Amino acid sequence: MLGEFLKAHRARVNPEDAGLPSHTQRKVKGLRREEVAVLAGVSADYYARLEQGRETRPSAQVLDALSRALRLDTDARAHLHRLAGVVADEGYAPDVVSPELLRLMSGLHDMPAMVMNSVLDVLASNALADALYEPFSPADNAARMTFLDPAAQGFYARWHWVAQSTVAHLRQTAHPNSARLQQIVAALSENPVFRELWAQHEVRGKTQDAKEFVHPAVGPIKLSYHSFDVREAPGQFLVVYQAEPGPNADALKLLATSRATRAAASPGTTPVPLWLTGTAKSRP
Repeated sequence: MLGEFLKAHRARVNPEDAGLPSHTQRKVKGLRREEVAVLAGVSADYYARLEQGRETRPSAQVLDALSRALRLDTDARAHLHRLAGVVADEGYAPDVVSPELLRLMSGLHDMPAMVMNSVLDVLASNALADALYEPFSPADNAARMTFLDPAAQGFYARWHWVAQSTVAHLRQTAHPNSARLQQIVAALSENPVFRELWAQHEVRGKTQDAKEFVHPAVGPIKLSYHSFDVREAPGQFLVVYQAEPGPNADALKLLATSRATRAAASPGTTPVPLWLTGTAKSRP
């Protein structure tokens, strides 16, 4: 059964979607065994034994690698684990955001939106979220941005509150045995504030709250946010920001066009922040 499942799903994967050349003559539909093995990081002989039923006890790590290689959705991945007699880790999520969710985010023209995983890696963001987090280089991981990027303390009006919330959220969402979590903690431990907060073992997840920013293009702006679990990819969550009508909404609208405005500025000059030009309404 395990081998039949792998073979059937191998035939469904378009080589181009897997980043493989498709111009060569192919005798079978989908991926070759050797290609699946390469994508999953296992030997071709080992993968062949799995399909032929000569290997019946793959590890959870191998099954997760095969799930990614075969582009399995959440239900198919769980079934693969059942066929192998291995309990699936429910905290697992491939770091790939579905096309449907990407389209939903791109349609939120007046609301910054991003998808993160359990260790706060930013997996996808819409145009307004890119503009909101433009001060960071890069805007790749919320924890790294908060503690290691020099822009953070000026960007977050309540930096220490954000720092506490970020660490508590990381504790709540990340699997304690995750290699990626250990990598992030090792890097963030360069910051003494992170070391102190991490040692407190506070655990707190939030589904909604508000954040105050000081953006170099539009100045002070307060946004509320809601966080939604992505059911099709356990471990991923969608964060959507919105502004109440009034000055903050005006600032968010201005931010939507600020990149283009500043890009049109004369080369070699520093554009004046838009909130100081009188384009936006005054804010306290």
